[in-house]
Amino acid sequence: MQAVQIRALRLQHQGLSQPTQPSPEAALRHLVAAQAQDYPGALWSLGLRTAGATRATVEAAFNAGRVLRTHVLRPTWHFVLPEDLRMLLRLTAGRVHTVNGSMYRQEGLDVQTLVQAADVMQGALEGGQHLTREELAAALEQAGLAAKRFRLAYMVMHAELEMAICSGPRRGKQFTYALFDERVPAEAHPPGREEELARLAARYFTARGPATVQDFANWSSLTLGEARRGLEGAKDGLVAGLVDGAEHWWAPEEASASPAQRAWLLPAYDEYISGYKDRSAAMLRGDAAGVFDNAFQHALVIDGLILGSWRRVLDDKQVSAHIRPVRPLNAQERQLLNAAAEDYAQFLGIPVEWEFKED
Repeated sequence: MQAVQIRALRLQHQGLSQPTQPSPEAALRHLVAAQAQDYPGALWSLGLRTAGATRATVEAAFNAGRVLRTHVLRPTWHFVLPEDLRMLLRLTAGRVHTVNGSMYRQEGLDVQTLVQAADVMQGALEGGQHLTREELAAALEQAGLAAKRFRLAYMVMHAELEMAICSGPRRGKQFTYALFDERVPAEAHPPGREEELARLAARYFTARGPATVQDFANWSSLTLGEARRGLEGAKDGLVAGLVDGAEHWWAPEEASASPAQRAWLLPAYDEYISGYKDRSAAMLRGDAAGVFDNAFQHALVIDGLILGSWRRVLDDKQVSAHIRPVRPLNAQERQLLNAAAEDYAQFLGIPVEWEFKED
C-alpha cells in the first residue's frame, strides 16, 4: 500500500471525502471522540463530517448535552457522546491521572484534597445548576480550598476524570460545568475491560484506518500492551497490510477508495492529524518534508496531503483567514481551495475573507 492509498482510505473512513452523517452526534459517534481544546475549530471539525451542518446546529447539540466536552483520553479536552463517556473514562482515566501526577504534586493536590474538591463542586452543581469555572472556584475557596490557575485547572480535570462533573451548556461565551450523572446516562451492566478494549479498537480502526497499533495507543493513551490486546480482540473485523514494513489495520469495505480530489481547511487538532502518531502519509516528501509535523496549526489539505497552514481572525460579522501554502498552488488547487473556503463560510453563516501568502 502506498501513501496516496492511505490518504484516500483515511479521508473516506473519517467521513471527510463525503460528509454524509445526518447529525453532529452521528459524526461523533463514528469518531468515538474528537480533540476539542480549540472550541471553534472543534465545532468545524464535526461540521466537516456532517451533511448540511452549520455552527449553530453543532453548537445546539453541545448546549443540549447531546455532545459533551470534557477531559478524556489524553490530558486535554475532547468532544464525546454521553453514551460513550463512561466507557472511555474507565479505560483511560487512570492513564491520564498518571500523566498529571507531577502537576498534582506540584500544586499540592493530594488524594484527600482532590476528593474534597470534587465533593464541593458536586454540591455546588446539585439541582441542575450549571456553573462557570470561576463560580466553581468561588465555591472551592469558600470551602477553604485554594483554587487559582493551574491548581484550579487540575482540580477540575480530576473531577472530570472521576465522573463527578462534565460540561454544561454555554452561558453567552462562557463554558459551564454540570453534574456528570445529570448529563451522562447510567449503565446497568457495563462490559469487562477486555471487551471494552476490543470495542474501542474496532471503532478506532474503522474510523481512522489504515492505522498502526502504535497510532491507536498514542490516540487513546492506552499502554501499547493494552492497545495490542484491544486489536487482538477486534482484528477479525478488520483487514491488514504492510506499509514500509509496519502493519496497518482498517475496515475492509472501503479498501477500493480513490483519491478525493477535494481541499479542506482543517482546524487545529482535527482527527485527520491528531488521530495518528505517524502522520507521514499526509506529509510532503523531499525538501518540504516535516514542514507541518504537528497538530497545533490549522491545516490546508488537498487530496489528503498537507500543503500548508492557515489562521483565522473570527468575529461575529466576518472571518479573516490567512493562508500560507508551503509551495505555490496551481489553478486546480486554487479552485479546490475556493470551494473549501465557501464550505467554511456556509458553516459559519458569515463572509470569509482570504489572504494568500506564498513564499
